[in-house]
This record gives sequence, C-alpha cells and structure tokens, in this order.
Amino acid sequence: MISVATADLSTLRTYLLELFVKLAYQEGDFTLSSGQKSSYYINGKQVTLQAEGALAIGRLLLSMLPSNTQGVAGLTLGADPIVSAVSVVSAYENRPIPALIIRKEAKGHGTQAYIEGPTLSPGARVVVLEDVVTTGKSAMLAVERLRAVGYTVNTILALVDREQGGAAFYDSQGLNFQALFSISEIQTFYKMST
Repeated sequence: MISVATADLSTLRTYLLELFVKLAYQEGDFTLSSGQKSSYYINGKQVTLQAEGALAIGRLLLSMLPSNTQGVAGLTLGADPIVSAVSVVSAYENRPIPALIIRKEAKGHGTQAYIEGPTLSPGARVVVLEDVVTTGKSAMLAVERLRAVGYTVNTILALVDREQGGAAFYDSQGLNFQALFSISEIQTFYKMST
C-alpha cells in the first residue's frame, strides 16, 4: 500500500487509475445526465468521497493548476468533493486556494446566490473542476455563472474525459481543458485487470 500523502505524482496517478477501475467504472446499459445511452458508467463519487481518493485527487489536480489560480470551483454535486480536496491540499502546500460551489438553481432564500464560498476579488482567476466530462455542458454552466459575477475563467480540469465531444466543445469556447484520465485509458486498464 502506498502513502497517498507522500507518494510521487506518477505513482499517485497510477493508484488513482486503479481506484477508478475498481470502484467507479461499470459496464452495462446506462442513461447519462445528458440523456445519452451508454454501455458503461463512471460514478466518480465512489472515488472522490473516499479519503485516499480525495487526497490523491487533491494532490494531482493542485499540481495541474496554473500558477496564478486564485480559486477553484465546480458545479454541485459531482465537483463538491473535488474542489474541497484541492482547496484543503493547497493549504497543506502553503498555497491556499479557496473553493467555490456552483448551484444548478439559485438558492431559494437569503441572497439567492448561485455561488457558495468566499467572495474573491473582481477578475480573480478561477479554474473549474469536474468529475466526468461528456458533452462539456455541465462545466460550461459553471464557467458562465463565474464569469457573470466578474471572475476570469480560462481553464477546466476534469478527472475523466469520456471522449464524446467535451474537449472539442471547450476548445471552441476558447477554454484550456485537461483531464487526468481518458475513458480509453480506464477501459484498457479495466480489461487488463479483469
């Protein structure tokens, strides 16, 4: 067993890939949030809500953030544990980065805000984090909400790219996109381990 807190990033990435294959990846008949049918499903929360998975994700995504990042944000619910993990790890690395959670619907009381978390300075550079990208529309909603309040968003980082148009969509929107894993890599590893 590796030490998730101290392992080098290459070892950590392999460990996280194993977790995704073991805990999050399933084959069968599924309907995705986009309405598309799929022969497989990835439930990222099976990994992001594990203590070791969250720590590995926090360390790996923090290493991928542009050096000028002033906040991380994501659309609730899938991104909630991811932005929290990155924020907590950033504090341990003496590079504290606040986390923001973007609601799908405005809060029905109080300030009726779409964005939860600390208020950042106008123009703050925020990176959107996502668990699984299919078409790219979910994370784009987060980008739009963040830009609407004056934050600068140029980058989206995801755990898994399903390779179904999300990357091309982000490129067409002028956004930098990077995923820790492609679905091809997960499926190859899955076949090797079954």
